[in-house]
Amino acid sequence: MSETATPASTKEAEFQPYISADRSDVAEFTPKAIIIGVVFGIIFGAATVYLALKAGLTVSASIPIAVLAISLLKKLGGSTILENNVVQTIGSAGESIAAGVVFTLPGFLFLSAESKGSTFFDYWTIFTLALLGGVLGTLMMVPLRRSLIVKEHGNLPYPEGTACASVLIAGEKGGNLARIAFQGVGFAFAYAVLQKIVKLIAEAPALVSSQTNKYFPSATLNGEITPEYMGVGYIIGPKIAGVLVAGGVLAWLGLIPLLASLVPPAAIAEQLVKLGYLTSVTTANGGWDPATQTFANTAVAIYRAYVRQIGAGAVAAGGFITLLKTLPTIIAAFKESVSSIREGASAAAAKRTERDLPISVVLFGSVGLVVVMALLPFLPGTVLGRLMLGVLIVVFGFFFVTVASRIVGIIGSSSNPISGMTIATLMATCLIFIGIGWTGDMYQPMALCVGGMVCIAAANAGATSQDLKTGYLVGATPKAQQIGLMIGAVAAAVVIGLTMKLLDTPTEAMRAQGIEHMIGTEKFPAPQGTLMATLIKGLLSFNLDWQFVLVGVFLSVTMELCGVKSLSFAVGAYLPLSTTAPIFVGGAIKGVADYVAQRKGEKVEESELGPGNLFATGLVAGGALAGVLVAILSVNEGISAAIGKISVEKPLEHAIGAGGYQLLGVACFAVMGYVLYRISRRPSEA
Repeated sequence: MSETATPASTKEAEFQPYISADRSDVAEFTPKAIIIGVVFGIIFGAATVYLALKAGLTVSASIPIAVLAISLLKKLGGSTILENNVVQTIGSAGESIAAGVVFTLPGFLFLSAESKGSTFFDYWTIFTLALLGGVLGTLMMVPLRRSLIVKEHGNLPYPEGTACASVLIAGEKGGNLARIAFQGVGFAFAYAVLQKIVKLIAEAPALVSSQTNKYFPSATLNGEITPEYMGVGYIIGPKIAGVLVAGGVLAWLGLIPLLASLVPPAAIAEQLVKLGYLTSVTTANGGWDPATQTFANTAVAIYRAYVRQIGAGAVAAGGFITLLKTLPTIIAAFKESVSSIREGASAAAAKRTERDLPISVVLFGSVGLVVVMALLPFLPGTVLGRLMLGVLIVVFGFFFVTVASRIVGIIGSSSNPISGMTIATLMATCLIFIGIGWTGDMYQPMALCVGGMVCIAAANAGATSQDLKTGYLVGATPKAQQIGLMIGAVAAAVVIGLTMKLLDTPTEAMRAQGIEHMIGTEKFPAPQGTLMATLIKGLLSFNLDWQFVLVGVFLSVTMELCGVKSLSFAVGAYLPLSTTAPIFVGGAIKGVADYVAQRKGEKVEESELGPGNLFATGLVAGGALAGVLVAILSVNEGISAAIGKISVEKPLEHAIGAGGYQLLGVACFAVMGYVLYRISRRPSEA
């Protein structure tokens, strides 16, 4: 033990940040840095909500915000590296909190009708849970900073945090990193306007075999050819993108054609009635025609009836397997966190770079969170019930915040298994509820509150850890970063609730069909939220089709036995192929670019700072922001009608046919892919 302790303390003593601890003349927590950080937090928070609802995926915001901050603040009179760090610290809170919110809180819409869960999907509930969860994640990281960031500096690299520090230092020394990212934003925005408003580019070209096909009925190959999906695929790379699309290939080109051959349409319709997608097998609704006993789209009907539940089982098993594989890390992190609290109470923080928020803020903040939970009447449950929820949230929150920080220190925030942690939280919460007799439908929203806030806290803790690592490397003041993260949590909570409610607003045509929520439709499937609700209902109401869920469980087990990370495969099996196929295209472009570079003896593009990744980041941000803007405009009927008048979709289909129109869209997507490839082949400007 002494041999390992000495090098750690020596490393801590020898480390010198970019801005030394004895310098107090460098501007840091300035009004312009705070304001710009809040603006970026709002923008990336809204964009993350949109992307996560559509694809169930997010990308790290710290690095693009750091790049944009350097460029923007230069135009506003210049800035210091510590001001740029404050901007990215505040701004990144929006992305992480939005991810936690979107992965869980839409589950309110999918709980049983008797639980009245949808009534809790309102702005104030979303705002409150997002704010409290975000603050909890930041508070719990205060006593862990010295333990995980400082003392483990040589052992926990925190890859995104280290890369972000490199960006900030490169910007301080000079460079032009932001230009390519802005080009990506502009390209994606123009593409999205042509696709979503002008309708020059088809949104989702599809090739579907008929149900009457003798050899391969209801097989589907399609894709939402949007810039954000291509950008996400490039960022995550060919390996993860390939595993992701593999799940979709199995579902849409394997399971669905098989079930279409074996299961009669009437049985599919009965299953959809049970799940609430159809009102009755004797009335025409939801694409079902009782007279002809056929569906308008058999593939989608089978996906909703069976494949979604198989995918849910696969995701649940993948999350648990991931959690089990990290148990040694969890145990070590928990022990370390307890000892860090003991040390933190007596630690003297004389140096600027060692000043944290007082431990009293953490303790009183945690108690205050429990009290607030108990007193807010618009949250589910009684006062005593909500008091218990608050206690569970603090206990589970502390445990999984510790786990999340330790894990992202090794494998990065993009691989943070918060789905597995949330599933474990929901399982433990539901078992506690069952133990005290809370098994009715009314307790479903209460269980989701616990899982949702712990998920938000764990997601924010992972991002907070990366930010604190960045600050440690550049020489920031921890207290300033922690206060900035609190500010970012407030700004994010405000915009996340507004964005979710906006995107959830159905069109008039959908209202006429009886659809009250856009979230849960093909446009915004919200896969993780559906999974959380499915688990809660199955555990508390015993209303789960275990035979389908268990098929999914063993799909994940099979993938693990084959040496494949099951969680990515499971998410792919759950999502529509239209989502994972274009993501795979982006990953394939990254793979081809890397292969060509290796063949020519060139250095493979760095994961965060290369031109291809910067352009791909711009594609994600530009495409997602355009989607949010179009959603805002579509809410107003007058504006929506005006947009419809400039659409060229019908004239194009008349001129070149429906198939030709879709091929034109594929050609435009291919052009975007070629542009991304060419930019990725440029030498790095960092």
